[in-house]
Amino acid sequence: MCNLYSNTLPPETMRQLFGVEASADRLGNAEPLTAIFPKGTAPIVRPDEDGGRVLENTHWGFVLPQVSKRTGKPIQPKAVNNARDDKLCSSPFWKSSFAERRCLVPATSFCEAKGRSPATYVWFGLDGPEARPPFAFAGVWRGFKGNYGGEQRDLVTSSIVTTTPNALTRETHPDRMPCILDPDDYETWLTGTPDAAFALIAPFPAERMVIHQQGETLKSDRGGLDS
Repeated sequence: MCNLYSNTLPPETMRQLFGVEASADRLGNAEPLTAIFPKGTAPIVRPDEDGGRVLENTHWGFVLPQVSKRTGKPIQPKAVNNARDDKLCSSPFWKSSFAERRCLVPATSFCEAKGRSPATYVWFGLDGPEARPPFAFAGVWRGFKGNYGGEQRDLVTSSIVTTTPNALTRETHPDRMPCILDPDDYETWLTGTPDAAFALIAPFPAERMVIHQQGETLKSDRGGLDS
């Protein structure tokens, strides 16, 4: 699973990497995001109605309404920020979003915690000549309108698809890792058939990845900002 990642890319770099026109950039004056947690701001790239691509901010996590087991009254909704690959085509919670609303989630690294009290935070990313080579997770998105945190909200929400781990990430998280897409597969993920998109979900090759840093106090990844 993935509950923490970073995206330190400037908007203009994201536009170039993901084929977004300047007029379709809705991020505004976006700052580098060294630590994106569930319910935080998560930029995505998605198709627009005219066949182009939009770059916009989302709420990381599909909103799942909840009720109190004790009183039966509504309580704070849950933000479901990971979409398991084995649930995408069968669960009503994910099925329509996977079929109709897939997106790219730009990133520069992601973190998994190993152990407890204290945990070691292990930051993974791609190998390459840059300090933090950019990449994109496979994602899904949908809108939400309703009561959230005691107020009426109108949100675009997103979630990252997870799959089985590769040899590098398995040492830290033996069950899941986020699905990283090869750039050649971006268009198929965004606009291909559900079957074609599902075929892209696989562990990213371990030999193309590295551990950028790890430690007990590393709840953000600023490594790419100083290089």
